[in-house]
Amino acid sequence: MKKLSSKQTSWFQSGSPWVWLNGGAVTLCMIMVIGLLGLIAVRGFGHFWPADILQTSITDRAGQKQIVMGEFVRDEIITAAVARDGGYEVPADTEVITRHLFKLGNRDISGRDFVWFLDMGMDEWQYPADAIAIERREWGNFYGFPVAVQEGGAVVSKLGDEGFWQELDSRLRRALELHQQVSRIERVDIGRINKHMDDLRLERRRLELDGIKGEAMALADADMSERRAALEAEYAIIKTRRDDILAQATRDKLQVRTGSGKEAVIGFDHIVRITRPNEMSVLDKLVQYGDRFWEFLTDEPREANTEGGIFPAIFGTVTMVIVMSIMVTPLGVLAAIYLREYAKQGTILKIIRISVYNLAGVPSIVYGVFGLGFFVYILGGSIDQLFYPESLPSPTFGTPGLFWASLTLALMTLPVVIVSTEEGLSRIPSTIRQGSLALGATKAETLWKVVVPLATPAMMTGLILAIARAAGEVAPLMLVGVVKLAPALPVDGNYPYLHLDQKIMHLGFHIYDVGFQSPNVEAARPLVYATSLILVLLIIVLNIAAIKIRNNLREKYRGASD
Repeated sequence: MKKLSSKQTSWFQSGSPWVWLNGGAVTLCMIMVIGLLGLIAVRGFGHFWPADILQTSITDRAGQKQIVMGEFVRDEIITAAVARDGGYEVPADTEVITRHLFKLGNRDISGRDFVWFLDMGMDEWQYPADAIAIERREWGNFYGFPVAVQEGGAVVSKLGDEGFWQELDSRLRRALELHQQVSRIERVDIGRINKHMDDLRLERRRLELDGIKGEAMALADADMSERRAALEAEYAIIKTRRDDILAQATRDKLQVRTGSGKEAVIGFDHIVRITRPNEMSVLDKLVQYGDRFWEFLTDEPREANTEGGIFPAIFGTVTMVIVMSIMVTPLGVLAAIYLREYAKQGTILKIIRISVYNLAGVPSIVYGVFGLGFFVYILGGSIDQLFYPESLPSPTFGTPGLFWASLTLALMTLPVVIVSTEEGLSRIPSTIRQGSLALGATKAETLWKVVVPLATPAMMTGLILAIARAAGEVAPLMLVGVVKLAPALPVDGNYPYLHLDQKIMHLGFHIYDVGFQSPNVEAARPLVYATSLILVLLIIVLNIAAIKIRNNLREKYRGASD
């Protein structure tokens, strides 16, 4: 056996091989993470690129030709046996066949959205110049050709007329503006009136529970009747204005024709966007891509969460993390200070520390079950009995909501904050404590004015770890406040402005719902990738913000200690 030379031995003893090994492992991990994020970005964000609309004819299994029109999604190679099992006549000498997945849209007409077609029997692909893609609020996309613009049933402009496309664009812009006005009226104005009407109902119920009767109740009823009449009069005015806008919005129609020749009429009030991708330049597609991506970030979901945006889920995730951080930070810091600075060292304290360490490894679903049983049913039910008896039997806090979801996550991440804060307190040199005491400061003053500020970076480290874990949790949130669809945000213009009792959407649960419970798998696939990457980026942004605060605090107190 060949012995190592002294030079090789010294090289191994210096530790350089292990440094290079660790560096290579870190590099490999970084490449894998970046590659994974790149794959998710390509498959997710590529969904927003305006794809060209193709048209071709295909010979079906019955030998008849049919015209198909839509977007090309992807292709794959299958064996001839699979095609034969599907009823296709495949030559005996053929072993593999290519099949293509097309997004045909037009679900309200054909009942199909994504369909596989064999390359065998397919004619050459064509890209008609006048082909349009209509993104609708219901029934998904429509692919076909425009025929005419109608107003009140009368044709205003036909395809081929001068200024037809300008007329179509102006009508669509008008319909979108009217839709925004209707949405604003329904959510803000009518929502405010409904809130005041419900407050009057609860006020009347509260007086009954307080035992108010006779003349006092009559005076209260008269006052509430007057306020209710004023609200009803205001509602009648707002409703009339909304109905007028709706009548204007339903005036314009677009007559269209599918690739196979079937005609239909689509109201402009049901249209989100009309594009002609076959006639768009690369620059035009980039602009359209930006619009679609921005809509994805700022709009509400549609079509069982397979269309539209994810803004309610983004807002719910950020709000829940912020509320969780507000609750877990003081609780974790105070617990760590007590355990490190005030608690008597002994067996009981060791058992408490072991319990805290073990709590960090408890499965998250257990916290969800505990939060549902204790926070929601016991604490929430007690709060309803004490402070909201007029709302019963409808629960206010005795049902899953934002506050209980945040509190459950705070309990789940509490051990992380405690351990990090304790580590930070233990790293403060005893000379600093002794110097403060020697200058005449009390133990409490030394702790809160010297030790705790110096340990603040460690506290922020615990908060960073808590945010990283809490933002991606799904299992416990399914039990304590997160739902499939909650387009109404927990923040509005009605007192108390932040409604902790409302249910919210969450990016993690949204990914689970779209990926595993969507009725349209192919439509949901790119949204799962896109939403996953948005969640990762959101966690990175939250962590970067916390790290920035930690670094600023570290530099501040390092300069003060110098």
